[in-house]
Amino acid sequence: MSDPHAPPLIDCQALSFGYGARRILDGVSFTVPRGKVTALMGASGGGKTTLLRLIGGQVRAQQGGLLFDGQEVGALNAAGLHAMRRRMGMLFQFGALFTDLTVFENVAFPLREHTDLPEPLIRDIVLMKLNAVGLRGARDLMPSQVSGGMARRVALARAIALDPELVMYDEPFAGLDPISLGTAAQLIRQLNDTLGITSIVVSHDLEETFRIADQVIVLADGRIAAQGTPAQVQQSSDPLVRQFIHAQADGPVRFHYPGLSVAQDFGGGMPS
Repeated sequence: MSDPHAPPLIDCQALSFGYGARRILDGVSFTVPRGKVTALMGASGGGKTTLLRLIGGQVRAQQGGLLFDGQEVGALNAAGLHAMRRRMGMLFQFGALFTDLTVFENVAFPLREHTDLPEPLIRDIVLMKLNAVGLRGARDLMPSQVSGGMARRVALARAIALDPELVMYDEPFAGLDPISLGTAAQLIRQLNDTLGITSIVVSHDLEETFRIADQVIVLADGRIAAQGTPAQVQQSSDPLVRQFIHAQADGPVRFHYPGLSVAQDFGGGMPS
């Protein structure tokens, strides 16, 4: 059970970031409480994956601050970043398994890369992690021999191999059938609570994400359009949030790409 009075694991303070002249995040502030599942949602291109990269230190904020357990991520040197990342797990979109390694070897990889544990202990840890995701019996299969949903679960076992404090999920439900999707969502919630970790889930799947999240943050136009519990976000009066939640084709995010009016395009006759 997480301590409600504990300081947040992540504290994002007026964070701004962009690529060239394009502003992706503009003064974003939020916290990620320990032991909870926080969902980052919003239209494509809204900066959700960029936030994961900022938290992991792959890119650095141009303005504002980003604290991980009280440490300013942007101020860490290479050794500091390495130590911080040891406390994080990442489930990449579509799993990103090593195709030439077995299921067992995929999960063992971070243990061999980052620890000096003896092989018998690595074997026990790998089998424990695979058992947690229901795939201990699939240890000797290759990634090409498992389904998309199973591959995502193998990737989850790999993400928790080092017992991280934070696990970040980038579109964990993309491309999954309803059974696999429900299983993946249940695992995220179950492992979060059983292991006492903190989870950040980037997802477009409203139903499953709202079902497992403690906190939802909706990003739009580089800012936070809505933030709160799933029930609070569903009651938001923000037009863009309502368009997103109700899957409306037109609204603040326009159906038609900006251009000449229909009258200008078709009413002036053919150019000579």
